[in-house]
Amino acid sequence: MKFSTVSKSSTVQGVKCLIYAGSGDGKSVLTATLPAPIMISAEAGILSLRRSNLVKIFGPDDPSICYDMPLIEISTVEDLSDAYNWCYSSKEAAGIESVALDSITEIAEVVLANAKMLVKDPRQAYGELIDKMEMLVRSFRDLPGKNVALLAKMEPQKDEFTGVVKYVPSMPGAKLSNKLPYYFDEVFRLGVGKAPDGTQYRFLQTQPDLQYVAKDRSGALDPIEEPHLGKIFTKIMSESAVSEAA
Repeated sequence: MKFSTVSKSSTVQGVKCLIYAGSGDGKSVLTATLPAPIMISAEAGILSLRRSNLVKIFGPDDPSICYDMPLIEISTVEDLSDAYNWCYSSKEAAGIESVALDSITEIAEVVLANAKMLVKDPRQAYGELIDKMEMLVRSFRDLPGKNVALLAKMEPQKDEFTGVVKYVPSMPGAKLSNKLPYYFDEVFRLGVGKAPDGTQYRFLQTQPDLQYVAKDRSGALDPIEEPHLGKIFTKIMSESAVSEAA
C-alpha cells in the first residue's frame, strides 16, 4: 500500500476542472490562460485563439498567456485515446503542464456519431456513448502530473416536477449531462456580464445558484473569479500547500 495525504496528492495530480458556457462566450479564449497548455479539439472554431485576437484581449506581452497553443485535432474515439496516451506517457509531453479538451460536448457528439454507424438500434448507440465517455472523462480527470480543463457547451434543463430551468454542461443524452459535474471537484460557469458603462466583461462562477451548476471543493476560491485559469489554479494549489504545512 502507498500512503499519502489529500493535500500532497492534490498538489502532485494538478487541478482538474469542468468549465461550461454558452456559444461565443469565450471558452476557447479561456484556455490561453492555462499554464503551458496543449489543446485537444474536435471543433473547427479555434480562430479566437489566433495571436492577433489574443493580443487584442490580453495585450502582447502577458507572460501568463499562451499566444500560440499547440493543438491535437481529433475526429474519432481512437484519436482521443491516442491523444490521452501521448499526454500520459510521451517524452514530448513532459513540458506540458495543462491539457484542455475543447469541447467535451463536441467530442461526445463524435463518439455518438461513430456508435450510430455501427449499430441498428439508436438506444444501443447511446449506451455505448455513456460507457466510452465515462471511461475517457475519468482517464483525463486522473491524468497524473497535469492540470486538466474540460470545456463544455451549455444547455437549459427543465425539472419536470418543479418547472425550474437550470443551465448545465451539455452532452448528448440527459444521463451523461447529469453525471458529468459529479466527476470533478471544480466546476465553473463562464459568464458574460455588462458594466454600468455598457461594456461587457467575463467571469467564472464557482458556486451554485438557482440557475447554474457550479462548485469549488478546494475552498480556496471566491464565488466569482477573474476568468484566468492560471491564477485560479495558483490559488487552489496555494491553499493545498498551506493545508499540507499545517
